[in-house]
Amino acid sequence: MASGDVYSHRDPMLKKRDDFEDILEERRNSSDLRYALRCYTPLLYKGVTACTSSMLKSMVLQSDKLHHVISQVSKESGRETNDIQEEASAILEEMAHCLQLSTVRFFAFTLTKVFKSLFKSICVNEEGIRRLQQAIQEHPVVLLPSHRSYMDFLLMSYLLYTYDLTLPVIAAGMDFMGMKFVGEMLRMSGAFFIRRSFGGDKLYWAVFSEYVKTMLKTGFAPVEFFLEGTRSRTSKSLTPKLGLLNIAMDPFLKGEVFDVSVVPVSISYERILEETLYARELLGIPKPKESTSGLFKARKILSEDYGSIHVYFGQPVSVRSLAEGKVNRCQFNLVPRHIPGKPGEDIHSFVNDSAYKLVRAQEENMVLKPWVLLASLLLQHQAAGQKQGVALGELTAQAVWLRELSRQYGAFLHWPDQITPSEVVSSSLSLHRGLVRICEGKVQLAVEQEGGGPVGPGDPPGAATPEEKLLSRAVIVLSCASYRNQALHVFLRPALLASAIHAASSNQKQEVFNSFSFLRNMFSNEFILCPGATVEDFEEASFLLVKTGALQVTQQEVVVTEGGRRTLAFLVSMLDPFLQGYQVVCRFLCEEATETLTEKQFIPAVRKFIIKHLLAGGLRYAEVLSSDLQKNSLAAFLRLGAVQKVSGAAQVTLKVNTVMVNSLEDTLGGKLPTEKAVAARL
Repeated sequence: MASGDVYSHRDPMLKKRDDFEDILEERRNSSDLRYALRCYTPLLYKGVTACTSSMLKSMVLQSDKLHHVISQVSKESGRETNDIQEEASAILEEMAHCLQLSTVRFFAFTLTKVFKSLFKSICVNEEGIRRLQQAIQEHPVVLLPSHRSYMDFLLMSYLLYTYDLTLPVIAAGMDFMGMKFVGEMLRMSGAFFIRRSFGGDKLYWAVFSEYVKTMLKTGFAPVEFFLEGTRSRTSKSLTPKLGLLNIAMDPFLKGEVFDVSVVPVSISYERILEETLYARELLGIPKPKESTSGLFKARKILSEDYGSIHVYFGQPVSVRSLAEGKVNRCQFNLVPRHIPGKPGEDIHSFVNDSAYKLVRAQEENMVLKPWVLLASLLLQHQAAGQKQGVALGELTAQAVWLRELSRQYGAFLHWPDQITPSEVVSSSLSLHRGLVRICEGKVQLAVEQEGGGPVGPGDPPGAATPEEKLLSRAVIVLSCASYRNQALHVFLRPALLASAIHAASSNQKQEVFNSFSFLRNMFSNEFILCPGATVEDFEEASFLLVKTGALQVTQQEVVVTEGGRRTLAFLVSMLDPFLQGYQVVCRFLCEEATETLTEKQFIPAVRKFIIKHLLAGGLRYAEVLSSDLQKNSLAAFLRLGAVQKVSGAAQVTLKVNTVMVNSLEDTLGGKLPTEKAVAARL
């Protein structure tokens, strides 16, 4: 372990953040129609002449790169180049946006009505808007919003229209094309549609990448996409997908533009519209197909209160600055720019490191509401078996303690200081009344409600089986966990260190570091942990725990102080559901995995195994039912070589190294009850 003075680590409390303005305040006091029809004159990139969607398509179809790929595909397939040219044209027609101001104005009017009904406030850092306005005029801009809700891309366009900024063109999945009328309206408000996967379709990739690069190079509009690739169902940041970021950085790397500005945007919801839907998906209940009729059925949510949204536009990040000293761009001079080539290892590593930094920037500017802290505490009380709940006064005192700890750790916490803590807590509990109940002054998660199956509120009751009751409770627990997860980036590194201290066989610093390193490596599919930053993360965690008086760290030892036990117990409990989730997957792989277990069968089989253990009382956390946690654990075991994929004639099976999986389970903190012990309990 590289030695370093942990005390020199930059204090996250010193990070300066912008103030917010509520944009709905003005909307509530003026005409929605006048707002939608107002004069809209955004400033363009370096005063470039406005370019139409049809001109953009012509530029793509006439590009040297596309002609080169068409020629290649023709040689490989034996087809006429005219046929392939027509196919390329059809792909672009299906994909391309067709921005129309009249549609944008319709959305501006409609969304104002919807937002005023759903939300108390939509708060934006206007300093960030000013920075973005400047960036749009100077360089091509890429917008990278976090992705927690379908609302995200509508909200982004709405905000840019509100502030008279150039509307973005937005990468959207083909799912939305299935929505009659709505799909085309999204296209006319700036969405372009891409397939979820291209396979080895060279032509599709060429059309898609050239389309995005042409928009960037011409400064047509900011290009917006979600770095995580899909909505996070758990409110944790997902491992970044690199395809679009590679394309967005390519014009700079090949010297076609001087620089590209990348703007991370953090969107924080006090209450997520899809909270129950996400929990059901994680339990294996398929999401409803996107449809216009489904959209109209969802109108009932307009009568609900979803609290506030905070949108933070981060500092524009210069790709030129990111690449300085890390990428040798001379390599791109060796071949003509229009000839596509696979990026080298240094480019892949640079894009990957940049992606992690950008997701971390999103995380750091996520605004946490009081409910996030309350959900963290209530989940720990529930897991500890406090069936009667926790007294409201005690919960409030714990929340105030956790508020101070999270602020010390640099959390961007939005806690109203003008009202008393008990009022803040009561208000939060009221907003999330579907997830909690208060009885005789005690608060607990609403997990004991009788239900007819793995459903949320509003579905028909019935005589439920033990399994249905369990899944019904799990919907509440997973919904609550999604709010707790919003704070994980704040506590993650100290929690890894706390768990490492808990697991290490001594308080020797090297021993604790080894334990920390193992856990960090194990969970690198679960959380955003920048590659190659183990020592930095250990030092950051040490700094925070020493600063808050929980640890004393010398050259040789890491010692927990008397006053630090409470902090460490809380931090260990934060990670415990994930530890138990990985342990139970280890147990499944050793006991139940057969030689014919396929990748497709893995999630249903492990879910069945976990339900059996939960019903037998062998597990503490219903959270381990989350398919996200199960997929991440399998990805970790594949990465570590404990499980291997074996390609057969018809399907991919999973080959388990039982000795290695057993060893990992032991290192993760002890064995779960055996099959025999579970059978005895049942």
